[in-house]
Amino acid sequence: MTDATPDDAPTPALVSLARAYGIATEYSSFSGEHVDVPATTLRAVLAAMGVVADDDAAAEQALAESIAEPWRRLVPASTVVRRGGGTIELHVADGNDVEVAIVLEDGSVRPLSIPAQQPVARTVDGRTRWRVRVPVPEDVPLGWHTVQVRQYGGEGDVHDSGALIVTPERLTPPPAEPGQRSWGLMAQLYSVRSRRSWGMGDFADLADLAAIAGESGADYLLINPVHAAEVTTPVEPSPYLPSSRRFLAPLYVRPELIREAAYLSESGLDRFHRLQRDAAAANTDAERIDRDAVWSAKREALALVHDVELSPARRAQRDAFARREGSALADFALWCALREHETETGDRLPDGIAIDDPAVGALREQLAERIAFHVWLQWIVDEQLGDAAAAAAAAGMRIGIMHDLAVGVSTTGSDAWSLRDLYAPGVVVGAPPDMYNQQGQNWNQPPWLPRALAEHAYAPLRDMLRSLLRHAGALRIDHILGFFRLWWIPEGLGPGEGTYVRYDHEAMIGVLALEAQRARAVIIGEDLGLVEPWVRDYLAERGILGTSVLWFESDDDGGPLPPERYRTDLLATVNTHDLPPTAGYLDGEHVALRARLGLLTRSVDDELADFERERDRMLAELRSRGLISDGASQQEVVEALHVFLAASPSRLLGVSLVDAVGEKRVQNQPGTDDEYPNWQVPLADADGRTVLLDDLASSPRYRSLLDAVERALRGRP
Repeated sequence: MTDATPDDAPTPALVSLARAYGIATEYSSFSGEHVDVPATTLRAVLAAMGVVADDDAAAEQALAESIAEPWRRLVPASTVVRRGGGTIELHVADGNDVEVAIVLEDGSVRPLSIPAQQPVARTVDGRTRWRVRVPVPEDVPLGWHTVQVRQYGGEGDVHDSGALIVTPERLTPPPAEPGQRSWGLMAQLYSVRSRRSWGMGDFADLADLAAIAGESGADYLLINPVHAAEVTTPVEPSPYLPSSRRFLAPLYVRPELIREAAYLSESGLDRFHRLQRDAAAANTDAERIDRDAVWSAKREALALVHDVELSPARRAQRDAFARREGSALADFALWCALREHETETGDRLPDGIAIDDPAVGALREQLAERIAFHVWLQWIVDEQLGDAAAAAAAAGMRIGIMHDLAVGVSTTGSDAWSLRDLYAPGVVVGAPPDMYNQQGQNWNQPPWLPRALAEHAYAPLRDMLRSLLRHAGALRIDHILGFFRLWWIPEGLGPGEGTYVRYDHEAMIGVLALEAQRARAVIIGEDLGLVEPWVRDYLAERGILGTSVLWFESDDDGGPLPPERYRTDLLATVNTHDLPPTAGYLDGEHVALRARLGLLTRSVDDELADFERERDRMLAELRSRGLISDGASQQEVVEALHVFLAASPSRLLGVSLVDAVGEKRVQNQPGTDDEYPNWQVPLADADGRTVLLDDLASSPRYRSLLDAVERALRGRP
């Protein structure tokens, strides 16, 4: 966190320009300190948006251009409104008339009347233009429509069009029995293995875990993001740093469940079984998930299955999938094939080469077979994920699989390459310093350009959401604050030297709500960290649940917040994947680990003293409620914390699988890379022994915690 020095203080012209582009010129730190953003940071962020602001003259010219640009269009590229209201803004040249119509999704046309008004005028490029506001009729249905405008008169006919996106006012609450709330299991899928796994958890394991959790009373199963990762080794271990957020990871496919695997040749089947046996040997390794070994084995096995000819019916299904996904799937498969080609040949494409470059076009033809392989893979992924969702429904889950949407994508991934016009170059996303990450965070992800999203009518956001919601009953949005503002960090600066950039939250949340309502899905926005007070109220108004973590909730004197005072529209949990499991947290592992890794900015003694004070106040609160006695075991404390949380009015309660088996190791330590095996920790018990899915349902500790939650929430014996 760097405040502006007198030599680097922004001028009024630079401040005005930055604010016009939604760039924060000042903000409050997590400690309440006022911070003025240096001019160097503001210019770098503007440059990432394609705006030159080297001096005041350039800044003033850029500001004038920013103001004039919307007036040059007859109708905006996109207009997002809530059903029952909203207006469409037109910019009509002086001396002309205009007529407007909406083409609805079903193809029908609705002419619009323009009410009498006193329009605002502005001179742009030497011509007077008038801003005319056209109300959207209350009965226009939800959906993705088109506004068609014809200007006629002095300049002849001018036609223009833009998207009209009509969104719901509010989503409906999560399904539950009358007068009751729901709980669910939370798991890092890759860590949950069975004896049939190929070294890491997969979609077949997801189906089995859903069945086990559903039998225990769970209404949903929240898993880590399963976005597409690298297709060559090394495979990025973080599920929150994907190649693409629209497409999914074949790493989670169970190869033997593909129908064509039954028709392998004798030699192919022999090789397939050897690959399977070698990969499965790692299922009992309690130290680390080796994604590279898993993917190497699966990729070869999947290639064997792909070579089996599809039946006419199966071929028709694959082709229908490819048509539905369209050019975006073709471009993603191209990226996958290019990465393989570069790895195998060592012949790398030039940095920054565009997808429409002739050299890329030639490779698209040359690599047609591998492109077809990756299209097929996405079809298989979709099938197996659909099977897991069906298993959740069959197990009686009212919500089902809850997917997780990462904040962004890798700077070198498929989305950043094929959708490069949507991403800001020269900056990455992260988070400013806070209590738990005192040096700030660099997530190494390029941010979406706010104005480019609007120009593309939010279609990339829509398509991404549709892909994730196709087989989901709910979607958790990691860092939903990114729909409002993101922390941009210019290249060459530290995580604390960035600033916030605002997004059109009304448009982005509207698109999210529209797609969620169409999918009948529950939306949970992870709203931890530095949150402007009005944001949580806005999300609740739109029917989007927030999140609360027990350890982060405190009352005015710093003690545990009574659960009765939690918000209602909420997913409440005891812990989060960025903290150790509850057993580890109670041992102070989050302090010890950060001390070992050199991540503390205060002394270990001070950190431990604060933690022990926090823990002891929580234990005292549990004792005062009769939830534990003196000398309670760690397992008893973990269960009591969940019972304590169940006293909240929150609509959803989350139970982490690691808490149900006694695991102590954290999955992810923010602020680290190779220093800690982030996102590679297999599921193990309190003694460090591997916990396999096959043994989970009969685990006394698992049954005890989930039974305690069932009794607390639903009063069942």
